[in-house]
Amino acid sequence: MDEALTTKIDAWMAQDPDPDTRAALADLLARAEAGDAAAQAELADAFAGPLAFGTAGLRAVMGPGPGRMNRVVVTQAAAGLARWLLDEAGCSKGEPVIIGYDARYKSADFAKDTAQVLAAAGFKPLLASAPVPTPSVAFGIRSLHCAAGVMCTASHNPAHDNGYKVYNRDASQIIPPMDTQIAAHIAEVAAHPLSEIARSDDYELIDGALLDPYIARAASLVGDTPCGDVVWAYTAMHGVGARIVRRVIEAAHLPKPTEVAAQIDPDPDFPTVPFPNPEEVGAMDMVIAAGKAIGADVAIATDPDADRCAAATLIDGVWRRFTGDELGALLGDDAMRRGVPGTFACSIVSSTLLGTMARARGRNFVRTLTGFKWIGRVPDLAFGYEEAIGYCCDSKAVADKDGISATATLMRLTAELKAQGKTLSDRLDDIDTEFGTHTTTQHSLRVEHLQQIQDMMARLRANPPAALAGMAVTVRDWRDDPADGLPATDAMEFSGESVHVVVRPSGTEPKLKCYLEARSTPAASAADLHAARAANNACLDGLWADVASALGA
Repeated sequence: MDEALTTKIDAWMAQDPDPDTRAALADLLARAEAGDAAAQAELADAFAGPLAFGTAGLRAVMGPGPGRMNRVVVTQAAAGLARWLLDEAGCSKGEPVIIGYDARYKSADFAKDTAQVLAAAGFKPLLASAPVPTPSVAFGIRSLHCAAGVMCTASHNPAHDNGYKVYNRDASQIIPPMDTQIAAHIAEVAAHPLSEIARSDDYELIDGALLDPYIARAASLVGDTPCGDVVWAYTAMHGVGARIVRRVIEAAHLPKPTEVAAQIDPDPDFPTVPFPNPEEVGAMDMVIAAGKAIGADVAIATDPDADRCAAATLIDGVWRRFTGDELGALLGDDAMRRGVPGTFACSIVSSTLLGTMARARGRNFVRTLTGFKWIGRVPDLAFGYEEAIGYCCDSKAVADKDGISATATLMRLTAELKAQGKTLSDRLDDIDTEFGTHTTTQHSLRVEHLQQIQDMMARLRANPPAALAGMAVTVRDWRDDPADGLPATDAMEFSGESVHVVVRPSGTEPKLKCYLEARSTPAASAADLHAARAANNACLDGLWADVASALGA
């Protein structure tokens, strides 16, 4: 083996406080020295360089080495964060910082390491005493007047991943240049032995002080609406949502759902879903089956850290999941009908429908870049969403996506419609008839090497199509020519009279994502809604064929 790599491995093993990753590293090293090519490749990759700390914080496969998620990397990140809070963010020693974690392997260890490092740095860490939903941490920053928040989670990533999410004092996720500033401090810390990072057990465990007001707030979104007639099914997707959802149900006097027993309790192996993301094909099969069996009005899933919410129901005679854009339209329409004050927002990769509805109803609307680090920062936000099943239904309490409050809001809406003899599907029909049918889909191109993504984006920029699905389109390169006063980002946007396409690299996975929309006019939708939707679906097929060709996919 390369002598420089061996030196890095020896130094790492000497400072790693985790016996699990030390043992894993010893095994890898033994196999690599015996000629195992896979082990050699894994070691080279894990020690090639540090994880990049970005606006999503850290997220990667767990394992030994600076290129993986482990206790060494997290301890260095916590020390770098502490320096940033004191040097750049204007925080003071003695201020509280809330720290939460989900039920994944090592999440509790990562959270405790963070609490110990921040305590030694002079802060007052408030460490959750049990796994909690990500949105409860965002809520706690405001309710407990914290200087920042940390959540140890990889959200809906596969079981072998974990992550580290950072919130600023304003309870929003960090944005540039905060990420590069924190990364610089982490690099300074990582240049020295881990033993130089001080630790202290002077932190506070919290539970009720965080969760009781969060649950009460989520329950308040149901209000006085009688919901006893709603029949529903629910799954927590092996995550942390069930404990909190059950308490919201009790506080809001909601009917108990039929729970998917095989998925309701936390399980870091995610045994029934290899990708525990309600968006993935098949991920909601169990809860949909449960809903069908009981004749449910709706079947709801929260993802493993409960910041996302997905819903399914009988639509056009078939049980299926609402797309993220369809549910966004339903919740946005509901907020407008109720007169929720403020601005409506969605990202540039989401459907154009929310903007169309807002403008038609005289409501303020803005587009943002992708991610709730941008949506949650919209001033006076009434409702915001992203097509990746993320919804902010109560921005005054949680300036982030929140699957718990979205569930409560969806239950109230379902009950109100049922009292009128209508369904969620009926309301979607009403929206499509009034504003024209907007049909969206997403295609993700997963790659083995990130260079493949760069190559496809370069090919698209070099020869952008002037027409898609037979329709003329205008082209915007968001890297060189951003719109709406937004920062530049690596994305290409194509807009036509009845089509819309955005192509961008994923921020958290090795994927190139393509977001497609086809629209029909209100007149066409009113004349024959089913025909309008069928025409849109045919158009989406043509769009994808043209986009894939332009990418060389």
